[in-house]
Amino acid sequence: MKKFLTKLAVGAAILSLVSVDAEACTIMLVTKGASTDGSVFVSHSNDGFGADPNVAFIPAKNHKKGRLRPVYPTSAAVDELPEYNCFHVPQLVAPERSDSYNFPGKPLTKPIGYIPEVEHTYAYIDGDYPAMNEHGLMMGECTDRSAYLLKLPYKKGIGIFYSSELGRVALERCKTAREAIKLMGALIDEYGLYGTAEALFVADKDEGWLFEMQPTPSGKGGLWIAEKIPDGHFSIAANQLRIRAIRKDDPNQIFNPKLPQMLEELGWAAYDDNGNLDWVKSLQAKESNHPYYSQRRVWRGLSTVAPSKNFSPTVSGWDSDYYPLSVKPDKKLAVTDVMKLYRDYYQDTEFDKSASSFAGLYGSPYHYENERRTERSIMSAKTTHTYIAQVNDKLPAPICWLSTNTPFENPFVPFAVAKMPAAYDKALRDEYDATKMYWASTQVMSLTQGYFNVISPTVAQAVSQSEKNSLELVRTSLNLPKNKFAAALNKNAVKVFDDWKKLYTQLLIKYDGGAGLKYDERTLPAPIAPTEY
Repeated sequence: MKKFLTKLAVGAAILSLVSVDAEACTIMLVTKGASTDGSVFVSHSNDGFGADPNVAFIPAKNHKKGRLRPVYPTSAAVDELPEYNCFHVPQLVAPERSDSYNFPGKPLTKPIGYIPEVEHTYAYIDGDYPAMNEHGLMMGECTDRSAYLLKLPYKKGIGIFYSSELGRVALERCKTAREAIKLMGALIDEYGLYGTAEALFVADKDEGWLFEMQPTPSGKGGLWIAEKIPDGHFSIAANQLRIRAIRKDDPNQIFNPKLPQMLEELGWAAYDDNGNLDWVKSLQAKESNHPYYSQRRVWRGLSTVAPSKNFSPTVSGWDSDYYPLSVKPDKKLAVTDVMKLYRDYYQDTEFDKSASSFAGLYGSPYHYENERRTERSIMSAKTTHTYIAQVNDKLPAPICWLSTNTPFENPFVPFAVAKMPAAYDKALRDEYDATKMYWASTQVMSLTQGYFNVISPTVAQAVSQSEKNSLELVRTSLNLPKNKFAAALNKNAVKVFDDWKKLYTQLLIKYDGGAGLKYDERTLPAPIAPTEY
């Protein structure tokens, strides 16, 4: 049975490479005044069938004057670019950037352009999209869309930046959110964009912003705007642009001064009822796949942290401004509250995915490709990893809480911005490797998602205990120097890996041959009536 289930897990993962759905990520921001301990949190779920699970550490570096920095393509922007050796997995092969991107035998990814390098670049944690740097600058990404231009494929002669490389340059060179926004805006203006509309939460230890961008049809330059999230507030974005009125001379907004003119010249400019140029309406920023693919997640996030607002789960249309960009939570939020949101599938609401007709015999909230036709929740089967970046003045170093695969079945594990244990480095979803946390978590995930209402309580208990241990470790390590803090976190991460390998075997033994499995009565057809012979 063990061999069969291992092959099943590997096969399922490889089949998922057939298509990549980039329109999936959910991002959140908790500002300093909205958290229980003065932390700022930025989170991102890397959701996409076929997305790269690799999470990489990029070390700080010194560079010779006059050197050029390569700008690499990414399949996350639109699709693979074989002529540049740009594939879904691994999404980048570039040993000069980091050993985490050194895959012997794989062809080197070819740059699509270059920009001037700076003399010193900072260390950061990277993935399909960059997470945070050593100075506590944090980012979280979600893909959006404009009905005018759904995506601009890369070709020579157009813009060379997509949000992922744009964010990496910012983490390499900036310490604050404002610095990062101004740099990314300048790079867009000079070098242009390709790909899709994108949203980034960008934050440091003091403030957080939402930065949104859209390629132009020519690929020259790009449309971009950023808005500050008020301190004491929580914000969420889910595959739909969220900034509304473009306000000239407002210190809480930063954008290219030519933005209104650019929208007018494109014929895209649209205005709200008060006569303000409206960013969402101007870009025809409609939801992906179906109504409430995006806005239902926004409703769930806002109504969970601020139930007193009594937000309705339905709105008048895709361009409704009913949901505010941010809210003040009814009570301050801890990192565990953000973790809980990423495990949400509308439990205890009329939209509960485990009670849907798609839930099957074992009440699974994972609807896989049917997500395009049914409710899309924050929790998703598409997730390759989720992170919650955290920074405050008490921590010895910024923390990146990483959950490998789907977070319901896998704990958030804290890491410093430092080299990670081998178990968490260079994971490939098309090559099974028992030494990697990605595959240990895949095995637990595959069992749980197949028999959700039976196995999930056991797994949820293991997840909860693991996170309690990690939280206690962080609490008792606040006086450690940075290097020892990072080492303590890495040791804990290795223990979690060992625990998850053991959990998988325990589940196999406990439920072998269907032992202990019970049906969810809500999913069963009516009993067969007795017949007379």
